[in-house]
Amino acid sequence: MARKPDGPLRNGWTTGACATAATRAAWLAILSGDFPDPVTITLPRGETPSFSLVKAEKGDGWARASVIKDAGDDPDVTHGAEIIATVRRAKPGNGITFHAGDGVGTITKPGLPLPPGEAAINPKPREMMVGQIAELAEKFDVSPDVEIEISIPGGQEIATKTWNPRLGIVGGLSVLGTTGIVIPFSCSAWIHSIHRGIDVARATGRQHVAGATGKTSEAAIRTFYDLPDEAILDMGDFVGGMLKYLRKNPVNFVSISGGFAKLVKLAQGHLDLHSSRSQVDFDKLAETIALSGGDENLQIQTRTANTAKQVLELCQAANVDIADTIARQACESARATLDGANAIEIVITDRDGLIIARHGFGDFDQFRTVTPD
Repeated sequence: MARKPDGPLRNGWTTGACATAATRAAWLAILSGDFPDPVTITLPRGETPSFSLVKAEKGDGWARASVIKDAGDDPDVTHGAEIIATVRRAKPGNGITFHAGDGVGTITKPGLPLPPGEAAINPKPREMMVGQIAELAEKFDVSPDVEIEISIPGGQEIATKTWNPRLGIVGGLSVLGTTGIVIPFSCSAWIHSIHRGIDVARATGRQHVAGATGKTSEAAIRTFYDLPDEAILDMGDFVGGMLKYLRKNPVNFVSISGGFAKLVKLAQGHLDLHSSRSQVDFDKLAETIALSGGDENLQIQTRTANTAKQVLELCQAANVDIADTIARQACESARATLDGANAIEIVITDRDGLIIARHGFGDFDQFRTVTPD
């Protein structure tokens, strides 16, 4: 995750808000002959942002408008992207339909808010666009029968930096946003993507999913079990966000894979593993080392250590198997959060991706015997 800037942060606008603004401008151009520039919309919570137009084109029965997405101070990969709406009149009675243009994805797997085959334009942005179409149709006394096509030039390439490929969204980006506003460095978007990953895994019949704290631990767990994309969850630091959703939306077995330092935090009861929101308690870690057979000198070294990695190296040199103990404690912490909804294992990897400790895999062996994957 990018470093959070100092000082007050500026909010931005979601792709859904931008698509809604462009849709309103294009529809109004069809109805009145003129493009509003800037175009103003009302968001679900009452905010009324205005957007300057980049494109403003029209022909017989159609119009096209676009705006540039401003994500504020959030490190959003779609910041600066051009969001284009092409609106076309449709036959009376056809209603409002949505289509994926260039750079907007198409859903191919079940488990998402829309069925396979639909354009990856989420329900709330659709609702916002429908509201604009209906409002202006009533004002101009016409039927709200239109086709809305959303395009994002370069979206297919940008989408490779998102979770879309794993979620089975092909061909580009999703049009997202429930409020229309991007809150800088918000955790909600990441956690939302974890939830959608769980939904897709469940809908595609996956009985085993794995969340990893980073790329190295992800590669390790993926290779160990030969897991497909839809079984891998981009958990990152948000182990709590993953586990709490799994508690209500269970699968049979969950693996959590991560480095020693991150999983020490989980073992100590933290459910957000980011360095700015949780820290390793070295006094508590020294107590754990004592329970693992570490002598007083090793405990003193632990209390004054700079990093958890340093502690791990000290324990390895002293032949104290602290990684196994941390794996067990982390597993107990995760089980408490899951409240029995899923079987769970913890996998600790080193910086080279080698697995140095596992706990809970006995549950998985039993699960595989009863319910083969």
